[in-house]
Amino acid sequence: MTMTKLCFVTGGVLSGLGKGITTSAIGKLLQFRGFHVDVIKIDPYLNVDPGTLNPIEHGEVFITDEVWEFNPAPGFVYRIAEIDQDAGTYERFLDHPFHPSQNITSGQIYLSVIVHERVGKFLGRTIQIVPHITDEVKSRIRNIANKEDPDVLLIEIGGTVGDIEAMPFLEAIRQLRLELPKHDTCLVHVTLIPYLESVGQLKSKPTQHSVRTLQGMGLQPDIIVGRARESLSKEIKRKISLYCSVPEKAVISNPDLSPIYDLPPYFEQQNMGNYLCSLLQLSYDCKPAIDDWIEMVNLFKNAKRTINIAMPGKYTSIIDSYVSINAALQDAGAHLDAKVNINWIDTEAIEEDPDKIRVLDSCDGCLLTPGFGSRGVEGMIQTASYAIQKNIPYLGICFGAQLLTVAFARSIMGWKEAHTTEVDAETHVPVIDFLPEQKIIQEKGGTMRLGAHKIIIQEGTKLWDAYHQSVIHERFRHRYHIIEEYTGQMKEKGFITSAYDETGKIVNAIEINTHPFCVGVQFHPEYTSRPNRPNPLYFAFIKHALERSTIRMNANE
Repeated sequence: MTMTKLCFVTGGVLSGLGKGITTSAIGKLLQFRGFHVDVIKIDPYLNVDPGTLNPIEHGEVFITDEVWEFNPAPGFVYRIAEIDQDAGTYERFLDHPFHPSQNITSGQIYLSVIVHERVGKFLGRTIQIVPHITDEVKSRIRNIANKEDPDVLLIEIGGTVGDIEAMPFLEAIRQLRLELPKHDTCLVHVTLIPYLESVGQLKSKPTQHSVRTLQGMGLQPDIIVGRARESLSKEIKRKISLYCSVPEKAVISNPDLSPIYDLPPYFEQQNMGNYLCSLLQLSYDCKPAIDDWIEMVNLFKNAKRTINIAMPGKYTSIIDSYVSINAALQDAGAHLDAKVNINWIDTEAIEEDPDKIRVLDSCDGCLLTPGFGSRGVEGMIQTASYAIQKNIPYLGICFGAQLLTVAFARSIMGWKEAHTTEVDAETHVPVIDFLPEQKIIQEKGGTMRLGAHKIIIQEGTKLWDAYHQSVIHERFRHRYHIIEEYTGQMKEKGFITSAYDETGKIVNAIEINTHPFCVGVQFHPEYTSRPNRPNPLYFAFIKHALERSTIRMNANE
């Protein structure tokens, strides 16, 4: 592991500061200089993975290409592909696949140690946080460094300094920094610098307290990244430097930026990349290759058109529920010279007042979101039916594709009892039902159909027009699927299957061939969208939304 440099990223004051974006931007600075970078995300919660967490509580669950079999001891195997949403940020910035083993949770660490104790690994010893939990943390970090062999391994610790759950991880970092040569590690601390309206100033006191908490745990930051609504002045940088024991050049400003991809160039302007390399004694002999990235960022900044996309769903109270979808829409829009305004619609409100569905009339497209459970489902079905009737460009993702099927069955086929057995187990028209292998599964964590799978696209479909390929790979996360027995009957009214799995038995995508663009996919194409390479299906969707926007503008002139 001594060949790999370790860069730790911690956070202070409060969560949600954007440590993931900061970590990704740091990784990009190193990539500009030709270094191979990888990332670990540490989440202090006791869940083994976030797969069973509500998106409103935790944000989106990101899905990886690979499914990792976490095997803490013989006879104990847990399938993991559902990981923290920050992994999506890493992938979008660094364009490098994130392996699920690189999302370390307290649940995994404690489970490993407890299982090892039960099978007799620690016979005769008392099991303690130090050294047994901290040793397991260090072992996971070392194993990933050895396996991936990057030049720099970025390690982001979730939560904030001072959280009880995070303390074992911070202690493990302290030990690693003590065990390794001085220039093999560095610590970046991301902290809030709030703006006090009453005095019209940014205030550094929360940062000072956060750094002191960190110092009290034996950790001194090498760089402080100050999150604020505006750029940090020289005066406040000087004050933070003085009270937090870092050089003034190591106090880095991180203001609100749009797009977020502008952060690496902003860090570059403050010489952060060179300073990091000096801390870690990384040498390079070329000018940072930043020009292509800036050209891409300018696509987002200079987009001339604006379109409105409706996103009806269940988790609209927190936009982090749909981080990857939001990014995929913006990626596609930027490459079509358009900024995408997203109109989040709580479908429970539509159930209470059906007239609210008319908000779709002012939108250029409708994306029906993923989800689980019965809450807000009838409102989602109503929006799908409305998009069908009004010829509004429509994209249904996973649950959104399933409910499009229900909507078509009810509104076009006249099967009023059509439903998904996830919501109505007794329905007489189960157009959506369990995948065959899911019918015997009782445990909820890590047991869905997960990860990347081969998809066979049917030629002559809108899906084919988007991808221009017969075989693609996209990522899945579902228990229920569309039942071909019913789609075969719906074909006569224009509802067709546009993709299957490689067995030819599982429906992976459907569409309405009489509609300008109405496509539903069982997979999640947003996970493979990149700011410099939009996902083809999102690109096709936004292209049709722009065409509708043009028609609507011409009609209003």
